[in-house]
Amino acid sequence: MVRGRISRLSVRDVRFPTSLGGHGSDAMHTDPDYSAAYVVIETDAEDGLKGCGITFTLGKGTEVVVCAVNALAHHVLHKDLRDIVSDFRGFYRQLTSDGQLRWIGPEKGVVHLATAAILNALWDLWAKQEGKPLWKLLVDMDPRTLSSCIDFRYITDVLTEEEAYEILQNGQVGKKEREEQILTHGYPAYTTSCAWLGYSDDTLRQLCTAALKDGWTRFKVKVGADLQDDMRRCRLIRDMIGPEKILMMDANQRWDVPEAVEWTSKLAEFKPLWIEEPTSPDDILGHAAISKALAPLGIGVATGEQCHNRVIFKQLLQANALQFLQIDSCRLGSVNENLSVLLMAKKFGIPVCPHAGGVGLCELVQHLIIFDYISVSGSLKNRMCEYVDHLHEHFKYPVIIRRASYMPPKDAGYSTEMKEDSVEKHQYPDGEVWKKLQAAQEN
Repeated sequence: MVRGRISRLSVRDVRFPTSLGGHGSDAMHTDPDYSAAYVVIETDAEDGLKGCGITFTLGKGTEVVVCAVNALAHHVLHKDLRDIVSDFRGFYRQLTSDGQLRWIGPEKGVVHLATAAILNALWDLWAKQEGKPLWKLLVDMDPRTLSSCIDFRYITDVLTEEEAYEILQNGQVGKKEREEQILTHGYPAYTTSCAWLGYSDDTLRQLCTAALKDGWTRFKVKVGADLQDDMRRCRLIRDMIGPEKILMMDANQRWDVPEAVEWTSKLAEFKPLWIEEPTSPDDILGHAAISKALAPLGIGVATGEQCHNRVIFKQLLQANALQFLQIDSCRLGSVNENLSVLLMAKKFGIPVCPHAGGVGLCELVQHLIIFDYISVSGSLKNRMCEYVDHLHEHFKYPVIIRRASYMPPKDAGYSTEMKEDSVEKHQYPDGEVWKKLQAAQEN
């Protein structure tokens, strides 16, 4: 039963000094500090439940997202939660169509990241009040209600509300069996944790050995800074994992279009399943050209973690510009917008392999991809969800990985809630962790 008027919205700048160990490093982001704008929403309901939401950042700039959250807060405060979720499309549009704030968007950049954090908190609160993990809330929702959460503006040339309803209705067939399968076996994952660009060869070998021992069969390596270095590292990993296991490569937007084709062609001997983010995330036709050029080599193109919104995804699909679609739980406008992208991917027959390289992203996106399998795609072919083994200990309901698969969360909510002690210690700039680092630098 949904209840309560929203009485408080707070947002904090939480940063983890991951750059010190090279964790998360790639060809474009050499020193990321995994961070989040962390939103907590409270209501006047007697249950005392709080909705927690995050959007992922890399350190500097988190304070800008915090400002944007505060600028949007008036759209949420003093609203009845029942009114929000009973017209979630209307509320989503209100949040993304603020007559002044949309000028610094619209539905992209900082203002959209802030929108995601707020909406993620609202979905967490709704799921907690219903006593269900978010994936189960979505799976149990009837198709009409689900499609009513989506803003179809700008995508009706590809996906109408009736088409969305039909896809969801068709997804009801075999749903119970798929849910039982996922509860037993989990959702297949791949690891990025072994091969960040800033890792030494020794670290890479050590982490790869441990991952193989733990049963991992799908690995991703960061590329794009130096071709000879990429060749050496890819050879090292391919030799370690053998010819049968799956290898992916990620250039993190490093190349121009011709360079992407040339560079990836030289790495083709290592048999990558895909090259991820080979060029600018906004270059739809560039991705299409790269896809066409690499097809004879059997290499797909994957992208999506920095796609602004459903419109960019629509065009990528229309242009045959990607073979693997990578949703992000915090880049798009939360569950609402991700639903529209999952449905478009289903219509085009493109597998969804979510991005999860960041603090809290594994916790969130597992819900979306489990829902996708049970209620939308109904398939595990060519599908897997990214996993990075960093910072899960700071979450109240961390992900559970067994046999290289995500086990479906059982706790109510969106798995977004962080431990209060961790938030306080890592709050920037006044948390204990940052004060100590500042003191060490001064000495």
